[in-house]
Amino acid sequence: MSVQIESIESGILGKRMNLAIYCPAGFEKKSLPVLYFLHGRSGNESLLQWLGMDICTDQMIFDGEIKPLIIVCPNLDNSRGLNLSDTYQEVKGKYALVNKGRYEDYLIEEVIPFVDKNFCTDRNRSGRFIGGISSGGYTALSVGLRHQELFSKIGGHMPAVDLSYADEDECYFENEKMWLENDPITIAGRSTFDGLKVFLDDGKNDEGKFFRACEKLFHILKKNGVDVQNHLFEGHHDGEYVKANLKTYLRFYNQ
Repeated sequence: MSVQIESIESGILGKRMNLAIYCPAGFEKKSLPVLYFLHGRSGNESLLQWLGMDICTDQMIFDGEIKPLIIVCPNLDNSRGLNLSDTYQEVKGKYALVNKGRYEDYLIEEVIPFVDKNFCTDRNRSGRFIGGISSGGYTALSVGLRHQELFSKIGGHMPAVDLSYADEDECYFENEKMWLENDPITIAGRSTFDGLKVFLDDGKNDEGKFFRACEKLFHILKKNGVDVQNHLFEGHHDGEYVKANLKTYLRFYNQ
């Protein structure tokens, strides 16, 4: 088992950013696929170890259930992982401090090249995946659907996708137009797809009822020819729900 914390002096955000990288022991010199797994609104790069995702992945590799892969969890602050401001800034939101800046550019232009340069990775689209939980699931869907040239699989796990522009989102989005430009459901309806796989899931008792958005997104993607699956599992919108389904997620990324 190997999880190491790296840091990037981000020129895009103008500050140092941490990221956690899991690389299975014994496979450091083999070209491996990479899963970029994104944390939720109150999370950070410690997500992998908080979920026990490193231990779970080690065991599944040892048991022959999945093939080795690298998992990267970059700290994206409380930003939604999107380009919501040209320069870095901190804004007092309804529930917490909101970080705004070119976080999407940071992920694509700095995090991915850093990982490819410093680890033995499969640099083809077929070997690069993006997924996340809650707000990170929203980010994975928004970024992944708009950057199919980079990712072949996308996972939205209890993704915090709203069905309409909400007042509480104004601290992130300046207006409804900006919200629509990043909304996974809107993006799915406007896009064409080729060779993309998407996994959606949510808990039956999710307090945010994000299963409604998952259902709508599922039908749009399916209509547009995407290899998509949507699941409604037992559980709430919390870490226990994610932990209970980690093996299912890892099998999807390993198909």
